[in-house]
Amino acid sequence: MMEEEELEFVEELEAVLQLTPEVQLAIEQVFPSQDPLDRADFNAVEYINTLFPTEQSLANIDEVVNKIRLKIRRLDDNIRTVVRGQTNVGQDGRQVKEITRDIKQLDHAKRHLTTSITTLNHLHMLAGGVGSLEAMTRRRQYGEVANLLQGVMNVLEHFHKYMGIPQIRQLSERVKAAQTELGQQILADFEEAFPSQGTKRPGGPSNVLRDACLVANILDPKIKQEIIKKFIKQHLSEYLVLFQENQDVAWLDKIDRRYAWVKRQLVDYEEKYGRMFPREWYMTERIAVEFCHVTRAELAKIMRARAKEIEVKLLLFAIQRTTNFEGFLAKRFSGCTLTDGTLKKLESPPPSTNPFLEDESAPEMEELAIEKGELDQPKKPKVPDNPFHGIVSKCFEPHLYVYIESQDKNLGELIDRFVADFKAQGPPKPNTDEGGAVLPSCADLFVYYKKCMVQCSQLSTGEPMIALTTIFQKYLREYAWKILSGNLPKTTTSSGGLTISSLLKEKEGSEVAKFTLEELCLICSILSTAEYCLATTQQLEEKLKEKVDVSLTERINLTGEMDTFSTVISSSIQLLVQDLDAACDPALTAMSKMQWQNVEHVGDQSPYVTSVILHIKQNVPIIRDNLASTRKYFTQFCIKFANSFIPKFITHLFKCKPISMVGAEQLLLDTHSLKMVLLDLPSIGSQVVRKAPASYTKIVVKGMTRAEMILKVVMAPHEPLVVFVDNYIKLLTDCNTETFQKILDMKGLKRSEQSNMLELLRQRLPTPPSGADGSSSLSLMAPTPEQESSRIRKLEKLIKKRL
Repeated sequence: MMEEEELEFVEELEAVLQLTPEVQLAIEQVFPSQDPLDRADFNAVEYINTLFPTEQSLANIDEVVNKIRLKIRRLDDNIRTVVRGQTNVGQDGRQVKEITRDIKQLDHAKRHLTTSITTLNHLHMLAGGVGSLEAMTRRRQYGEVANLLQGVMNVLEHFHKYMGIPQIRQLSERVKAAQTELGQQILADFEEAFPSQGTKRPGGPSNVLRDACLVANILDPKIKQEIIKKFIKQHLSEYLVLFQENQDVAWLDKIDRRYAWVKRQLVDYEEKYGRMFPREWYMTERIAVEFCHVTRAELAKIMRARAKEIEVKLLLFAIQRTTNFEGFLAKRFSGCTLTDGTLKKLESPPPSTNPFLEDESAPEMEELAIEKGELDQPKKPKVPDNPFHGIVSKCFEPHLYVYIESQDKNLGELIDRFVADFKAQGPPKPNTDEGGAVLPSCADLFVYYKKCMVQCSQLSTGEPMIALTTIFQKYLREYAWKILSGNLPKTTTSSGGLTISSLLKEKEGSEVAKFTLEELCLICSILSTAEYCLATTQQLEEKLKEKVDVSLTERINLTGEMDTFSTVISSSIQLLVQDLDAACDPALTAMSKMQWQNVEHVGDQSPYVTSVILHIKQNVPIIRDNLASTRKYFTQFCIKFANSFIPKFITHLFKCKPISMVGAEQLLLDTHSLKMVLLDLPSIGSQVVRKAPASYTKIVVKGMTRAEMILKVVMAPHEPLVVFVDNYIKLLTDCNTETFQKILDMKGLKRSEQSNMLELLRQRLPTPPSGADGSSSLSLMAPTPEQESSRIRKLEKLIKKRL
């Protein structure tokens, strides 16, 4: 049997003789050897050649073979010894397992024995403890009971899994019975010491009741809650009698007396009963909180009964005193009892800050002083939330409609006062340094708004805030209509055309009917005020959303009011544009009525140009200075004026017909002069030259260049027809037959001549300009009759000289 095992081992050994390089390296490190037979890369041929390097060495082959056989036998012996050793190890292992099993059994027996002894000890303690507990309960030894009861309950926890044993179950039932008896006995003791009927109380607490509270801490929490409830109810019973609904002291005007009473009661409790109840019961805070709940209910009831007697002054007085008291509670207590469920709680009191906490002698809340610039003051650090905010004052929320109606009335009177002040004082006086200033009335309005918003948020962050927002919207619109739009000057237009002589007189000092300096300043002031109102209304909307309950934020939307102020701004800008535009109209009318075919030479700029420039120099500096604080709207004015004046100028330009070549040159000179003035318009008359906005410059260059191109086409010879038509298409990118016919009318061509040219234009319009036929190289300076080219060169030299 042993020989078979050895053979099997040898076969397995031969099967694994091919070792991995890592294993082979490890073997070489553990068993270093110089024998070639131990090498992993053993080569039999090389080994034999080493043993027998020559034929003569074969003579001792027998000796070498015998040595190898001896070595093989030694290896076999070593292998056999190892195999037998492994067999013996298995037998030894089975013996060890048997010994270990016996030891484990002994360990289990020891553990069970220890558990049994411990359980017996606990059982002995439980049995003795239950007996002692019952005896101490009968003797009302609550101090000893408190310590013993906790120990008994801790021991009883170890027997939960043994409740199936009758004796254990009986002990558990005795403990429960003792707990029940203790609870009833303690409640009876408190009822005897603090009877529910009557208001008389013993002189002070007893040690028995103090120890009873310690026992109540261990009993069912309902016992503790019942003790607290009965004590607080008895403690506040006097309050309910003194401040009954039919008592004069119960009304809002004497609300201070309620809070003074409870403050005295809290001091009285601390002196008499402060040590009777455990500190972790927070009895002082619980008394205050229950007082708040009772007071809230009583105030709500009496206010419902006497709602018609509530005036805003009285309501705000009561709210102020109440919030002051809530602030007192926040300073005195942590508010930890508000959420423990022991007593009824206020339903979700909204957290808020209370600016009245530090100054109880603050003036009555309805007296709102108007303080300018308050909206721009830096934000104050946020005051920590008051957990008692609203615990009493929430009862006033259903009656806040009185406050909202009062603010509606106050704001209506404020707007009327603004209107009266404006009529009495008139528009703001022109002041080039401070012109266009915001009307002071709008700052007053928003300061009042801020005070109302802060005040209302202290009263409620619910529906009353939405109602107040509606009032705000109403008077923002009224301010925009009555104070701003209602005071914009009415537009005035001059009638009748102007002649050259009248234009010359105008240049000397007479003026076309237009807005006065005061009216221009008023318009700018109203524009600046509307811009201030627009920005501040946006801030107001954000603040209202911060103050109101999160669920109501979507109902705060002042977009309509902001649009109203934007409309006032647009109307103001349009008035300024119309005024300057209308002032320039007579000059443009005079331009169109001049006999341009009779102009004999090109001179200085025409009188109508001088008139336009005069009006621009009169109006624009005033407007710019008065809109210095709202630069973007001055830019809008410039852009709107350019968009209005340039098309009107081109329309009147088409009315100038017929035009001689010299007349066209004079018109081109005038057009260039107007172009330069318009480009300089944003900074005209200013000591500080500022680059005009790119958007404005682009409009002027595009519009006035079109006017110049029209005149260049008029100046170009109309023959040959193809060159003239192609030149028109090239110079005027928005070319069409209507504009082309107007140009032909300006040139004084007859209808019979125009028909062929119009037909040629229609044929060539679809074809884009191309250099194939040479038309792309034709322009005003292209080869033309010598006389016409000379005139154009002289005109350009004259323009350059003027520049």
